[in-house]
Amino acid sequence: MTRIENVTAFSAAETAAMDAALKAALQGPRGANPLVGAVVIDAAGRQLVTGYHRGAGTPHAEADAITQAEAAGLDLSGCTMVITLEPCDHRGRTGPCTQAIIRAGITDVVYAVDDPHDPAAGGAATLRNAGVQVRSGLAASESFELNRQWFLGVAAHRPFVTLHIAQTLDSRIAAEDGTSQWISSPESLADNHGLRRRIDAILVGTQTVLVDNPRLTARDASGATSGKQPLRAVMGLRDIPADAAVRGDDGNVLHLATRDPREALSLLYAEGIRHVMVEGGSRILSSFLAAGLVDELIVYLAPTLLGSGTPALNGLGITTLADARHWDWDPSDGGAVRTLGRDLRLHLRPAPTEALEPHLSRTAAEPAMGGY
Repeated sequence: MTRIENVTAFSAAETAAMDAALKAALQGPRGANPLVGAVVIDAAGRQLVTGYHRGAGTPHAEADAITQAEAAGLDLSGCTMVITLEPCDHRGRTGPCTQAIIRAGITDVVYAVDDPHDPAAGGAATLRNAGVQVRSGLAASESFELNRQWFLGVAAHRPFVTLHIAQTLDSRIAAEDGTSQWISSPESLADNHGLRRRIDAILVGTQTVLVDNPRLTARDASGATSGKQPLRAVMGLRDIPADAAVRGDDGNVLHLATRDPREALSLLYAEGIRHVMVEGGSRILSSFLAAGLVDELIVYLAPTLLGSGTPALNGLGITTLADARHWDWDPSDGGAVRTLGRDLRLHLRPAPTEALEPHLSRTAAEPAMGGY
């Protein structure tokens, strides 16, 4: 759980800086890391630099802001940094943000909520021990909502789940004869391969492997593998054929011998996977949606009608409108609706439910779990 502290007051300049930090955070992509923004203000309350996190393996928002200041020749000594999440205190693919803040001479830090990621705990304490004044709780509710699904995934010790569907206007992912290449435009395909380079694993069902024989690799426009390659995960009780394309020649494939999406995520988490993209088929897509395990939904909608064929979803157990699953348009990472060639790219996240309210209201009394 994330802890929200009660703080008496923040200045108008700090409040404005937090608003700017929240807006900046939305420029980043969702996934294994939270969306984070950081703004540095001087003693007069002027906003000097704004940073945000561009995804796993890139500089964190705090480091991004400090790097910009250094490039502009700005001295941040005695300044205040306003951040949407507690600064991290660990060394992963990037260094600890706490040390970057201390080295920059920043004397005051205001952040919204504690980060629940255990390996990064203690950022606030480290800063205080170095003589930095630290306050938290500004725009706590807004910051929690910004990364609601990420917070819930961390608390559940499971990967962040992106679900991807490439479909026609009438929600078909294949024609009646099984053909599906290519429903999406080349631009949509390129965007999807960009996502593949960003995730830790891509997941399909054994039926998809048997019928479509996908490679599940990240490729460039020429079809050659490029950049970081995700783990190729196949979920289901049937064996993966020895000659299946998904096996590749690098051994980077994992068979998840289960039909339970929760168990599949638990097995992936144990393998160090923190961001998985579920690609199909329809039964796998439906099982993750029905279980409420999807944190981000990306739909490539082609201006095509088939009238029959394989539906994108195969039943969610909903029999009445009152039980419908609701989604919100997600403005992060380029916007909720984008045009890619002839297609529309729709980006959504689960709408908040009443079940989430206790998670937020309890946080004020619970201990921190710590930095990103």
